[in-house]
Formats: sequence, structure tokens, C-alpha cells
Amino acid sequence: MQRDLDALWRFVLRRPIEPAELQSTEERLAEGMSYASLLQELATSAEFEHLRRLEDGVAQAAALRRSGERPRNLEAPPGVDERPIEIPWCLARIGPDERVLDIGYAFAEPVYLEGLGELGNVTGVDLVLREVPGLESVQADLRDLPFENESFDVAVAISTLEHVGRDNTQYGLNAEEGDTLDVALRELRRVAKRVLVTVPTGERELLAEQSVYEPSEWIDRFTRAGFAVFEDELYELGPDGWRSVLELTPGIRYGTRGPGASAVLCAELHPGTIGEKLRLALRDVRYRHDVRRVTG
Repeated sequence: MQRDLDALWRFVLRRPIEPAELQSTEERLAEGMSYASLLQELATSAEFEHLRRLEDGVAQAAALRRSGERPRNLEAPPGVDERPIEIPWCLARIGPDERVLDIGYAFAEPVYLEGLGELGNVTGVDLVLREVPGLESVQADLRDLPFENESFDVAVAISTLEHVGRDNTQYGLNAEEGDTLDVALRELRRVAKRVLVTVPTGERELLAEQSVYEPSEWIDRFTRAGFAVFEDELYELGPDGWRSVLELTPGIRYGTRGPGASAVLCAELHPGTIGEKLRLALRDVRYRHDVRRVTG
């Protein structure tokens, strides 16, 4: 029975059953609960709903990638974290056959990692080593990457940069002190031709485990590290769920509206060369009715 229940958990929830869950489930089955009721319970749980939304995001990104679309104005329901916005926004913008570097993959959702693995040429880098099918795993510090210049076509950092230099003991790492985000950003600019990044935003908060900056400060940090903002979009979690916004509600703070960020900034960054800045300026004039830089 243990094997059957573990297989059920892996099939529905994509993870092994925990010992406490196994014991309580065996007891409930012995008391007369049917397998059909157990399956219904798992499939209607909050955990499964979270998993479903992540899978929907990965599938949506794959469809958009095949059609060459760059999604904007994404939506997600209230009561969920920012992943259903971040994942399709970033993964849809990865081109075919691109060399991809994912930053901070070790603690990412398994569904997201599977989506990365399907891209084909992906390297994951983290302070903690984790073997993931389809990814080349590298244990390294983002602030000192063991790669040559422009080793990758695109780097992806989903809700990762805000943790640089903060207290990451919750992940089994040593505590750190000091603002070293600029160093990490410059390393990303060195090893990747462009960067897809999402970060929590809102009222400025230097929390123990992460930094939350206002959108304008994030943009300043990107620019200071030598990037030009090719495209960016703000999302805010409101009563109707996650929606794209031009400006954030004043005073919005992390964790006050849902299980994660209350707002998130999604951005594509290119090296801030003179030629790139000129190209972006011409683009914004040409497509002034479809501007893709709402915070810059």
C-alpha cells in the first residue's frame, strides 16, 4: 500500500508522500475512506491548485514561444503568489536553440525546472548543487560566475536577485551582510547577451532575507550595472488578482496581499551600449503607441 500511495502522491502532487501523510492516509483508508474520495481530496487541494497554475504557466509559455509572441497583460487569480505571472513572462521570451543560464534553480518549483529542461541547452547555477534532468548543474556564486564572456544567449533570474547578499540561512547557506547586488548584475551582464529578470517591488523594504525596492530603484540598479531596459512591466496583486499596472498603489508592501510579493517587476535587460540605447530610443519613437518600457 505504501508504494501505491507514494505513486499516487507523485502522480497528482508531483512529490513523494511524507511519512506523516502516509500514516494518516493509511488510517483513514482503514476506517473506510475510498480511493476515489482520496483522489478527489488531492485533486481539489490548495497544493494541487498551486501546481496546476504553475503547469498552466509553463504550458502557456511553451505555446507563446512556438508562436513567437511576447506576452503582456497576463492575469492570475487572487490568493496566489507571483509565479503564474513570472514563469510565462520569462519562459515565453526564450528563443529556439538559445543557450540559457538559470540563476537560483536549486530551490525552484519542479514544474518550472521541467519546463526549463525542455528548452534543450540550459545550465543552472546556484550556491547549492542539485541534479535536475535536462539541466547542466553548476555550483557557483552569482557574484563570481565560472563562465567566459557571453557564454549564454539569455540568463533567467526569477525572484532571485532580491536575495543576493541577504540572509539565506533558510536555504541552508551561511548568513551574509552587505549590498553586493551590483556585483551580481555586472556578472550577469558579462556572461549573458540579455537577461530576463523578475523581482518583488513596492515600498522599499530591506528585509532579512531579501531586498524590496521601488520600481524606479530597481531600474536604477539595472542601469548602474550597465544594462539598458529593453522591456519591462509591472504587476500588482489586487482584489481581482494579479493585473498589469502602469503605476503601483502607494505604500504597497511585501506579503500583505497574498502568500508572496504584493507586486512584481518583470524586465528584459540588454547590455547598455551606445548602439543599444540608440536602437531602443528609435524603437520607442516608432512604436510610441505600444511602448514596452512603462517604468523607465
